[in-house]
Amino acid sequence: MKPLTIRDAETVVLGLQDEIRRCEESRYDHRLHGVLLVAQGMSCRQVSELLGDAPRTVAYWVHRFERDGLTGLTEEERPGRPRRLSEEHIRDIDEALRRQPTDFGLTGNLWDGKTLSAYVKSQWDLSLGTRQCQRLFRQLGFRLRKPRPLIASASPEDQARVKKTPAVGKKRRSRPLVDG
Repeated sequence: MKPLTIRDAETVVLGLQDEIRRCEESRYDHRLHGVLLVAQGMSCRQVSELLGDAPRTVAYWVHRFERDGLTGLTEEERPGRPRRLSEEHIRDIDEALRRQPTDFGLTGNLWDGKTLSAYVKSQWDLSLGTRQCQRLFRQLGFRLRKPRPLIASASPEDQARVKKTPAVGKKRRSRPLVDG
């Protein structure tokens, strides 16, 4: 049989390894394959070269499997910084974002990262950065919408003429380059 090759194999290998790391189930299957290969007689070094992991990592999987069986290959709790906001805080923020910032004694008519940060500080004395608040908007399904400024002294027809998006149901007319 003719040997098969994959074009751009180096990039494909990196992509597949990323896919394995992306999902908890895939990582479990990956560890399962590693232990299976060791059980079939391969060394941890050989398995690590084949799977793209460190030899020590493969040895760790084997030791966990020997100690705990298949449950030893499942994900353990990963270390990390604990969340500052509880689920109750998130629910309160979700409700607050459906109202005006002025209802809470804040300035401005629209919510943005700075305003939400000030709200969290005033409610629970927690400091969240502007970027974290912007991520929270997306997490809760909100998006930032800023109103377009109006030309104060222009008539409504002139304002409509320079508006970036046409009114609903109307096609945009091209403006002449010169008055004539």
